[in-house]
Amino acid sequence: MPNPPPRLLNAMTVDVEDYFHVQALSKAIDRKQWDQLDYRAEANTRVLLEMFAAHGIRATFFVLGWVTKRSPALVREIHAAGHEIACHGMSHRMVYTQTPAEFRSETIEAKSLLEDLIGARVRGYRAASYSITRQSLWALDVLVEAGFEYDSSIFPVRHDFYGIPDAAPEPGVIRAPGGGTLVEFPLAVAKFFGASVPVSGGGYFRILPYAVTRAGLRQLNERLRRPFSFYLHPWEIDPHQPVVEAGWRSKFRHYTNLRRTQPRLQRLLRDFNFSTMHEVLKNMGMFEGVKAVQPGLAISAA
Repeated sequence: MPNPPPRLLNAMTVDVEDYFHVQALSKAIDRKQWDQLDYRAEANTRVLLEMFAAHGIRATFFVLGWVTKRSPALVREIHAAGHEIACHGMSHRMVYTQTPAEFRSETIEAKSLLEDLIGARVRGYRAASYSITRQSLWALDVLVEAGFEYDSSIFPVRHDFYGIPDAAPEPGVIRAPGGGTLVEFPLAVAKFFGASVPVSGGGYFRILPYAVTRAGLRQLNERLRRPFSFYLHPWEIDPHQPVVEAGWRSKFRHYTNLRRTQPRLQRLLRDFNFSTMHEVLKNMGMFEGVKAVQPGLAISAA
């Protein structure tokens, strides 16, 4: 009997923000209230750090600038534990609600804050709620200008907040509208009966049965031999967080199965191999091709 192929290395990522930052609750929580609300991101992030340490896993932490200012010691702690620090912007505003000048200012400030704290280069970026869409592809030019090596903001699905449905589902080098290039690691989508199903983490991980997520991720690793990116937020392992009165859809997205996230994550860490996003992309040789982008991988605004 032939030996099974070696297990691929996948990217484990954490978007470090708190429950009151999320887009689903933005209509119910005024930004001016953030400083007065129950702040739980530090404790929840440390639970994840303990879980990753127990499994010997290094991950990429996309840290929100607001959290960086509030918890500089936490950022240093993540870095000191051997994890990758990456940028999640400053204010968790959707990219397409900002002007290019606003986005540039916020992004450069957030990146600089992180680099000053850890004394190392920040290579990766992820937009709030994956909000680099066709109407905000100009943001890729800003990321190139700011010196990022890779982005993980494009979700190849249809969604009311985000998504470029026909974007390439696999990691690759892309050309920004202005002609610059960077590596894109899109969020994981699998095919079931011809339909695209997100199996990338977050609310999909909580709402869909674990068997669906596992089957989709195995499809990517074993059948397509493609690494995937998995994400979650610290608040998703916190079933005791305050309940915010919001519309039924927002509450469904945010609060469903919070108690199941941590045990499911334990299973996921046993079922798949994980490391930082930068390491996965480097192992794929992606950074060697940044200057020689394939025309077919360019993203068009059309």
